[in-house]
Amino acid sequence: MEIETFFIEGPLLIKPTLFTDDRGCFLESFSKERYENLLGVSFVQDNLSRSKKNVLRGLHFQRPPMDQGKLVSVLSGRVLDVAVDIRSGSRTYGKHLLVQLDAENHHQFYIPSGFAHGFIALEDQTLFSYKCTQYYSKEHEGTLKWNDPDLAIAWPSEGAFLLSPKDQEGEPFNPFKSPF
Repeated sequence: MEIETFFIEGPLLIKPTLFTDDRGCFLESFSKERYENLLGVSFVQDNLSRSKKNVLRGLHFQRPPMDQGKLVSVLSGRVLDVAVDIRSGSRTYGKHLLVQLDAENHHQFYIPSGFAHGFIALEDQTLFSYKCTQYYSKEHEGTLKWNDPDLAIAWPSEGAFLLSPKDQEGEPFNPFKSPF
């Protein structure tokens, strides 16, 4: 397993060891003990979403005490994944990371609590998997505007985006008051 860090402290790109031969491939996608030691968190809920090409989901977060860290990966297809630092005391507050995840590279992206998260499906029938460190709570959810000019996220511009009503009406980053 290889771990990649970023200029924003906290998120990690995890590259599991992939064993391949003429039959195909094998990788260990999760080990409770290994990931608890690596990340210092436990996961309590697994989620899957299937998306058509150009479906954009996010930018989502949950407020304390139901805040979530996420370990995300792609089982089929390809996404551009985004994590926005919303930790008010952070030197990288309001900055974001872009990571491409796909079923071929098998990479996992860990996004700790204190980040808004979103992605865009770059292929039809993209199956996205995420493990969460806390249960979903509608009362604690928040959504930032995906195309907020203050965040300046460089989403791919190929075709029209498909968004839920909740994601279309996300909160602007300014005057957003972070709960983190």
